Amino acid sequence: MTKQQGMALVLVLWILSLLTIMAGSFALSMRRETAIITGLRNNAEAIATAESGLAIAEWMLQNPDANKRWRADGSIYQINTANAKLRIRLLSETGKINVNNVEQPLLQNLMNYAPNGGKAQLPSTTVDRAAAILDWRDSDDLTRIDGAEKQQYQDAGLNYQPRNRSFESLEELQMVLGMDAATLQWLEPLITVYSEQAQIDLQLASKEVLQAMPAVDAGLIDSYVAARVESARNNLPSPPWPLDAGQSAGIGATPDVTLLTIVSEVQGDDQSTALINALVKKADGLQTTPFQVLRWQRTAANNVSLFTNKMSELVVKNYAESELNN
Repeated sequence: MTKQQGMALVLVLWILSLLTIMAGSFALSMRRETAIITGLRNNAEAIATAESGLAIAEWMLQNPDANKRWRADGSIYQINTANAKLRIRLLSETGKINVNNVEQPLLQNLMNYAPNGGKAQLPSTTVDRAAAILDWRDSDDLTRIDGAEKQQYQDAGLNYQPRNRSFESLEELQMVLGMDAATLQWLEPLITVYSEQAQIDLQLASKEVLQAMPAVDAGLIDSYVAARVESARNNLPSPPWPLDAGQSAGIGATPDVTLLTIVSEVQGDDQSTALINALVKKADGLQTTPFQVLRWQRTAANNVSLFTNKMSELVVKNYAESELNN
């Protein structure tokens, strides 16, 4: 082999190596793009399925048979599709704690169970978050013990003060001195500013709300929730709260719901997930649509999935997709 032929062979080998590297890089790039496109498609399908859960819930809430109507007491309904599982949870706003009229003992008990306990340590003082909430919503400038009015906000370096009126949204709670995002996120499924009732409808209260009630035996709560789940599974009337004091619909009645939160979460066989949290209001007879959406989120209120073991205990009905198509 001549020197010139040897050089030509080396050049050919270099070109072949370069082409091999380019082909490998192209193939890797295509695999990555395919994976991204597949992921986007699966995510879009999961979101669409979660959105369909809202429509299904609104439809099932209109069942003329009150005992077969889906219940907004924290019950969970599961729908099994060909390639995913969909769970839908309904929470009546009247079964939540209204921060605009809750009395101090219940609010204090609730805040004691919240992240970081009832009190928040600030650079200059310690603030009781329950007292600070009450100071924010009352109409005066008198400071409760460990509460917070205008002076305490100034001392904390904040350029605003309590509004001295009712909360207009749950997000407004984060402005209260001593409140933080983690606490608000924990509170969100338990509280409301939308219910006009002075008392909690305990027949519609979720297990989490019942657990926040002061001096209520945990065993009583467990047995009541179990009885409520069983009644829903068997299409029987929802049982009243056993310590009822005029705070539930009563024996033989399953309450109608006009304002509720619907949580719809999907888990696909391909590990795709999506969750929608919406506050909806039942429309009056003059509206063209049966429900009006007042609030919409793409995350869980407290980052708790409906597919945990604890939530599985609240599943009252399992449907095949075909059952709802008929």
